[in-house]
Amino acid sequence: MSLKEDLTKDLKTFLKEGKELEVSTLRQLLSSILNKEKEKRFSLFKKNPDISAEEADKQSLLSDEEIADVINSEAKKRREAAEGFEKGGRTESAEKEKKELEILKKYMPEQLSEEEVKSLVLEAVSKIGAKDIKDMGKVMAELMPKTKGKADGSLVGRLVKESLQ
Repeated sequence: MSLKEDLTKDLKTFLKEGKELEVSTLRQLLSSILNKEKEKRFSLFKKNPDISAEEADKQSLLSDEEIADVINSEAKKRREAAEGFEKGGRTESAEKEKKELEILKKYMPEQLSEEEVKSLVLEAVSKIGAKDIKDMGKVMAELMPKTKGKADGSLVGRLVKESLQ
């Protein structure tokens, strides 16, 4: 069963159970996934105007990895919104964003711990032979395929900076 099918099945379950926050969060997520599929379909037609509608529909479906990217993007929005609301003293709104984030986390790949990320950072720094902060881009380029979707980018960036200073 694909990740999108899991999301749709869970949405139906939450609807039956009357769980409003879960329903709202999954609807927003499925809407974002649909928008990404539409973007992908549009670019397919742009590149190849002769493609059949059926073929475009097939090719525009997102893979589980692409859906995981959408989920990570939505989770990042919730994290940033919660931080913004907290800074603005709007704790009730911040709490709602945090609850939505917890719902999204159930569908995200297992996250690497800070220690695991540190280990990957040290490995990348030694592999590249990075000496100072000027090499940060090279280290990040080496790390991103290994941490994409599995670790928060700001955490990775912070740990790379710390290791290069």
